[in-house]
Amino acid sequence: MRVEREASFMIPEMIRAAPARVRGNERLLVTLIEYVEGGGLGWVLQDVDLLFVTGQFLRPDMVVVPTAGRAGITDRGVEVPPALVVEVLSPSSHRIDRVLKPRRYLEFGVPAYWVVDPFEGKLRMWDAATGPDAPREEAVRVAWTLGGADAAFELDVAEVIAPL
Repeated sequence: MRVEREASFMIPEMIRAAPARVRGNERLLVTLIEYVEGGGLGWVLQDVDLLFVTGQFLRPDMVVVPTAGRAGITDRGVEVPPALVVEVLSPSSHRIDRVLKPRRYLEFGVPAYWVVDPFEGKLRMWDAATGPDAPREEAVRVAWTLGGADAAFELDVAEVIAPL
């Protein structure tokens, strides 16, 4: 009975969030793959467990693992800090993705954490310089360089994650 109540509670929210979430996720995924994998810089993985040394784990929407971290991609998940973690915001994950996860990822050694907000058409970015409490927000353009890359990844935020 408990499972049925949880499922009936989640289904309307999932249906309402799905189009914007899927659109933001797919467009960003394609552009990241072109930059990372097309440049031979590493791999972009979706919906994979990110395993912390403490035995805990999170399952972000996307991770970017550089070529130097290849040994950390195992059958269990990703066992090394990725270069970038990306979450696509949904109404149910708002607080977790924007308040709790930045601290967890930075503590684990993830140098860059992005939250895509397809509802507002913004990208929120955390890194060691900003810390877990002060993300940068961008709605126009962002540049990010993966170690070893000759050029930066440039994202036209308005084009890729524009609100529906």
